[in-house]
Amino acid sequence: MTAARTGTVTPRSAWHDVPRFQVRRFAAIAMAEAPALAEEILGEIQREYPHLPFVVDDSGEPMALVGIRRAIEVFVQHLEHSEGRPTVPPGVFQDFGRGEGLNGRSLDSLQAIYRMGVRLAWRRLADIGQRVEIPPPAMYELVDAGYEYLDGLVDQSVRGYAEAAARQAGERLRLQRRLMELLLAEHHRGDPSEALTERAARIGWPLPSKVAVGVLLRPAREAMAPAVGQGVLLDMEYEQPRMVVPEPDAKGRPELLHRALAGWSGAIGPPVPLIDAAKSLRWAEAAVRLMERDLLPSGEVLHCTEHTEALVLLQPEELIDDLALRCLAPLTHCGPTHGRRLAETLLAWLETRGGAPEVATRLGVHPQTVRYRLRQIRELWGDEIDDPDRRFELELVLRAQRLRGELGAARGRR
Repeated sequence: MTAARTGTVTPRSAWHDVPRFQVRRFAAIAMAEAPALAEEILGEIQREYPHLPFVVDDSGEPMALVGIRRAIEVFVQHLEHSEGRPTVPPGVFQDFGRGEGLNGRSLDSLQAIYRMGVRLAWRRLADIGQRVEIPPPAMYELVDAGYEYLDGLVDQSVRGYAEAAARQAGERLRLQRRLMELLLAEHHRGDPSEALTERAARIGWPLPSKVAVGVLLRPAREAMAPAVGQGVLLDMEYEQPRMVVPEPDAKGRPELLHRALAGWSGAIGPPVPLIDAAKSLRWAEAAVRLMERDLLPSGEVLHCTEHTEALVLLQPEELIDDLALRCLAPLTHCGPTHGRRLAETLLAWLETRGGAPEVATRLGVHPQTVRYRLRQIRELWGDEIDDPDRRFELELVLRAQRLRGELGAARGRR
């Protein structure tokens, strides 16, 4: 038939040219032989895949046999009536795909089974076609229709497989979240080892001897989860996602995390025994808070073990501030600029324990300037400046102020 609008010619169907009595006879024989053909296909599947489980229905008949037989019948009915594309029987083939997903198998074996079924069906239909003298061109057309029908069966199976995979992924995430909740909880009473072992076993997570806990800052609201690799527990449900890194010092682990977390920022706490995971989490959270205040470098995932001084000195702010008020009281009346210079000189002296030349080199000023400031410092603090405990307190609060940016960094400090 010529298409009036496009000027193209629709190819003539060889199957449609087969006389109707031949088509009806072909369909009748095929329908009569469908049960035997289905059993032949199922038998061949069982021989090729002896470990493949088969579910039976209430009558004890394998559901696979029912599905195969129904698929053959629907296809033959379509051939007889030639009305549009054959409709794939719902349910059974979707269940096949779902079963593959739930049993942890890939779709490759299922598709191989389908192809084998189509090959066996084609042999039988070709034999029937010869018996009723269907012309070869029509039978070739039948092959194409069979593989098109196969695509529909595969689509249904893929849908079922995807549903099963999504359900399994959701269940795994739920179980993983429960494991992480227990891992990161403060254990004031009792030993959680037994519960940890049970929850870890449910997701196949080998219990490590040490872990490090990370807290991440999202680069964007809808950022995809980083590919942190198998074994790392990741919970993206938090506003600041958390992760538990097993054996953080294992060979290759730091490099893998560095690549996976490119573009993310946050902090990874220190390695601790498994039972102390909450402690690692506390340090990671503390580091993230300092990052948000621009007191630690941002724009990357840092390791708490590389920023110990800042975490120790900047965390107890109220205590450090109170100590600073008492220790640095002599500077109160010096004025802000001069007071800061004296504080920087005092810190350089405490850190070097050297004379004026060493301190001057550290500060980048003239030694005579340092001598003048050191005389002022001794006048302000008197004999207290020689007390080891007071010197320790002074160095502690001055280092904290330098970390906050309230004092300049010394030139010779690495």
